Amino acid sequence: MPTELQLRCETIEECYEFTLSYAARGLTTDEGSDAGKQLRHYLARAVEAMADLKACCAAAIDKERLDPREKYEVFFRVLARDAESSIAAMELVLAQPAISSQLIDNLNASIHLRALLTDMFLVAEILEAQQARAMASN
Repeated sequence: MPTELQLRCETIEECYEFTLSYAARGLTTDEGSDAGKQLRHYLARAVEAMADLKACCAAAIDKERLDPREKYEVFFRVLARDAESSIAAMELVLAQPAISSQLIDNLNASIHLRALLTDMFLVAEILEAQQARAMASN
């Protein structure tokens, strides 16, 4: 069963995948299009998934009994900072009256978003490996 942290990671990854396809469309605006509505939906969901990520990570340390605890705490602080920077970038994009494919391409290239995605992939891989080991030992 996926953890809350893994579900958030999936939401953020889904958004990124959608934004890649949106960027490839060459649109000058999102106004009046289904793709534009979907884009704003995915971005808003990703922002929501990133919000309070620090508390979600702290809960995962306890619930999943992640050890050595201090290594996870340090890394999760990095993840929270990257999430905060990514939220700022996504909210800036969402505040625009028109979102072009080029703007989304620039968002996707943002070092903040790329760092967060890499952080989340690293954590997801670790959690999946730990869950597999736990299942194997039962």
